[in-house]
Amino acid sequence: MTRGNGLRHIPSRLQFRRSYSSGALDPPPFIHPRRVVVTGIGMVTPLGCGVKTTWKRLIEGECGVRVITIDDLKMNGFDREVQLSAFDHLTSKVAGTVPCGTNPGEFHDDLWLNSKEHRSVSRFIGYALCATDEALKDSNWIPSTMEEKERTGVSIGAGIGSITDIMDASKMICEKKLRRISPYFIPRILINMASGHVSMTYGFQGPNHAAVTACATGAHSIGDAARMIQFGDVDVMVAGGTESSIDALSIAGFCRLRALTTKYNTAPQEASRPFDCDRDGFVNWSMQKNVVLRYMLSFVVMEAQVMHIILLNHI
Repeated sequence: MTRGNGLRHIPSRLQFRRSYSSGALDPPPFIHPRRVVVTGIGMVTPLGCGVKTTWKRLIEGECGVRVITIDDLKMNGFDREVQLSAFDHLTSKVAGTVPCGTNPGEFHDDLWLNSKEHRSVSRFIGYALCATDEALKDSNWIPSTMEEKERTGVSIGAGIGSITDIMDASKMICEKKLRRISPYFIPRILINMASGHVSMTYGFQGPNHAAVTACATGAHSIGDAARMIQFGDVDVMVAGGTESSIDALSIAGFCRLRALTTKYNTAPQEASRPFDCDRDGFVNWSMQKNVVLRYMLSFVVMEAQVMHIILLNHI
């Protein structure tokens, strides 16, 4: 509609309602969204590798926060004097680190990566592959046909990726060793390579999504994946968030922000207290959690456990 002064008039909501009620406009068709359920979970956390290990240690009251050491700074390419100086200048010396090793419940790269993948895959991507393996087995979902793979997607994001690789490459530039930078440097730091490697490993042909929204990344990834299922874009999604941010540059950056706790360097078990009046900052963590989401009424769900039902209006 156009007024006498030539300006276009935009009808109000009330006028639209009156138009609907009088039959002048047809209301948009209502689409019933599909219900989304969680059928599998996989974890790599400071309490251990795997859901059972993490849950057992959690209910036993164990804490994944510990005092960090110089080795946690991942500065192997730097002189020892530089490492000691960096460590001494950090105001926060506690973090939630993933236990690594060959013992049960510990994360070990060799279990998930071959010799070639060790060069092209950084730690946060390795966490994603490990958690995905557990989540898919927990969900009893390993698609074999092309149709199943086309209806399976991935939504895994991260906050900052592999800062360690950026730090190492920067050192080589300063030392005029540009040609020694790995050809895998870019693929190792890109956030979307976590979801990309998961899709390539299992042959998934569905949507491939990577949110980057700091600490909200995991929640956004799961929410986005659930909506893809809800509106029929896909039937199954592997979704979650991954992070490997225990290194010198990440910790130093958060320290300069005055975002990390500094009062509990000698009492790491007391450091994480987000709702306490004595809190003075958060604890830096490395971890990964993945879930397998499915369309509830698809035939494959009938063969799987339903752990949770997701209400999309709450995400």
